[in-house]
Amino acid sequence: MEIVVASTAFVVALLCAGVMGYAIQRGATCTVAAVDEVISERRFSRLLSLAEAALWVAGGLLVARALHLLPPLPAGYAISRWTIVGAALLGVGAYINGACVIGAIARFGTGEWAYVVTPLGFYLGCLSIGALFERPAPRALGDSSPVLQAPAAVALVFIAFALWRIGRPWLTGRVATRARWHRALGARVWSPHAATTVIALTFVAMLLLVGAWAYTDVLAELARGMSASVGARSVLALALLGGAVLGGWTAGRFRARRVSLAQLLRCAAGGALMGWGSLVLPGGNDGLVLLGMPLAWPYAWLAFATMCATIALAQLAVRALAARLDRRAP
Repeated sequence: MEIVVASTAFVVALLCAGVMGYAIQRGATCTVAAVDEVISERRFSRLLSLAEAALWVAGGLLVARALHLLPPLPAGYAISRWTIVGAALLGVGAYINGACVIGAIARFGTGEWAYVVTPLGFYLGCLSIGALFERPAPRALGDSSPVLQAPAAVALVFIAFALWRIGRPWLTGRVATRARWHRALGARVWSPHAATTVIALTFVAMLLLVGAWAYTDVLAELARGMSASVGARSVLALALLGGAVLGGWTAGRFRARRVSLAQLLRCAAGGALMGWGSLVLPGGNDGLVLLGMPLAWPYAWLAFATMCATIALAQLAVRALAARLDRRAP
């Protein structure tokens, strides 16, 4: 991926990265939070919003293909036992960390400084995996994505859906619905749907402007000594963090928290486990949700489901242990 830092395209991509970070923070977007919502409240709004983000990205890719604007995309990978192992590592790491790699950005944006260690732990995990065990080489799929093999008419269907979804309040004249939409975007905490929609749209824009990009990919490539465009993409990652901080500050949620050694160790360990998982899979959960799942790669959907199941099992096990200890307490 060639990026010219001074180009107009890069400046626009920089703004998109900032807006994405802003939306991540305002929506408190996180796979751990989504799974917790299912277990604690029996609600699926956050989990469904992550799946909807994949739908928006898939539609954006179809429209880009129809307009001959689609850049080269990463290959998919065959499912193997390492798909399960890598996804489980992502899940355990996210649970220990208290947030996935996307959620860590949201937590950092509220002033929880301990989460700045999560990317460092992720980097160290990617750096150390070769010394700890031999990383299996994933088998790339030769076939194109099923999504990109869809007829051109599907892009028109998506455009119709997008116009209906965004313009419904104005087309129907429902003032109350319009007011709810404005409140959703102006609220301190965005609805999961509003946040993930903005995240997906900004991701597609950056994909078209500067190519496939995720901040976990930058960390993984730095650990492997790959220097192509890492500097420019690191600037995009900083813009992502800056947007999250701006989101927390403008919402009045930014409060500098005291950092404890236990928090730092938890974030470092969780980040390292997610780094291992991302290389075994390969791919972090941000790449799974925003690229692998939209491209309908089976390994990405299996990995995300396994990650969610691992987080759920960890949460249930800890709750069961806590309840047992409470019953034993005098």
